[in-house]
Amino acid sequence: MTDNNTFNNFKVVYCTLGCKLNFAETSAIGRQLNEAGFVKAGTGEDADICIINTCTVTHTADHKCRQAINRLHRRHPKALIIVTGCYAQLNPTEIAEIQGVDLILGANEKFDIPKYLQNFAGASLQLVPYRQKTEIHNTKINNVNRFVPLYSRDDRTRCFLKIQDGCDYYCTYCTIPFARGKSRSGTIEQTLAEANKAIISGAKEIVLTGVNIGDFGKRNGENFFELLKKLDETPGDTRFRISSIEPNLLGDEIIEYASVSKKIMPHFHIPLQSGSNEVLSLMKRKYKRELFEHKINKIKELMPDAFIGVDVITGVRGETVECFENSYNFINSLDISQLHVFTYSEREGTKMLDIKEIVPTKERKRRSDLLHLLSEKKTHAFYEKMFGKTLPVLWESKHSGNTMFGFTNNYLRTEGPFDKNLINSFQYVTLGGWNGEKTAVKVVNCFQNA
Repeated sequence: MTDNNTFNNFKVVYCTLGCKLNFAETSAIGRQLNEAGFVKAGTGEDADICIINTCTVTHTADHKCRQAINRLHRRHPKALIIVTGCYAQLNPTEIAEIQGVDLILGANEKFDIPKYLQNFAGASLQLVPYRQKTEIHNTKINNVNRFVPLYSRDDRTRCFLKIQDGCDYYCTYCTIPFARGKSRSGTIEQTLAEANKAIISGAKEIVLTGVNIGDFGKRNGENFFELLKKLDETPGDTRFRISSIEPNLLGDEIIEYASVSKKIMPHFHIPLQSGSNEVLSLMKRKYKRELFEHKINKIKELMPDAFIGVDVITGVRGETVECFENSYNFINSLDISQLHVFTYSEREGTKMLDIKEIVPTKERKRRSDLLHLLSEKKTHAFYEKMFGKTLPVLWESKHSGNTMFGFTNNYLRTEGPFDKNLINSFQYVTLGGWNGEKTAVKVVNCFQNA
């Protein structure tokens, strides 16, 4: 499908599950279809096409994907149903058994939806669903070398810039390498071109996202640190956030550079997964907890107010009570801001299944609950430490009545009096106490634009 407006005014519904990378990819797919003449279905409108971009990180994620497909099929019974994403790459035949699914596209095919729609519709351009057999287009993941640089622009303030895809690590609990393939990225030049498109579109904040972004450039002689320095030179006042980056790839030079940069925000998300070296070994992670602790201390030494989010998995096979307690105490000792807690879920094809010692489901939940409580304590302590400080905030279009919301440079969710003239602009504010729900910090004073 090369001609613009081939499918004039066909209506599309999008459903995205999982990570920020998926949301960025769905946004790019939406731009492709918009250029081909499709329009996003409005609230209450019947769709001609439903596109579900799936996740498969846990059994729960798989279940949510199936629920989403069934829900959209019931709501739009005459629509063509297209399923793509990680679940579609790993288990296409399982998805094909779900009533109403017409087209399944794997990792290598997800950005060719316009072409497949052209083939599906034929010369008549009629999108007729319910073929007797679901079409599956799914390249073996070991043969996937394609990388599509892209950015999302669904929110006029913040966008997600995809700088990398895939992972070469093969941790024993994880299916991502089987769903996303080998680590790959574009060049610095290509990435800067996408960043500049996002800036021109009005983005004031760009989140660098991918599966393993610290691996950027490994196959073309470039690296993530070089990319950061080039992004720091982009014109204007757009700021950048580093999304999840492996601790062994977060070099001290990156931390040092971020500490003096005006564009790289003091905000880090670093996967730990376990605070027990024994469990880290079972997971085949590429670091020990001593390295992780060094990274946290380095950040806080140079950026005392930096927000640090941490991924943790609990309940993996082989995680004894002693290992969990060791991990919990280690995490509690760290000067971090928030935990993103995952409860372990057995995944077919992973090496973790070779470990015989299983943590009972009830015990997994107990450990998860404890970590969630620890996260809440850490987050509240971090916010309260910021009360009374003056920081720059980027105001967003999202508002509730006379209250608008934004985020400070160190990722504090902030609320203040609604002023449409402030949307997508920076302003220095003095932070007060919590709002009523303890979901944001109130502004008590505003100064000139930042």
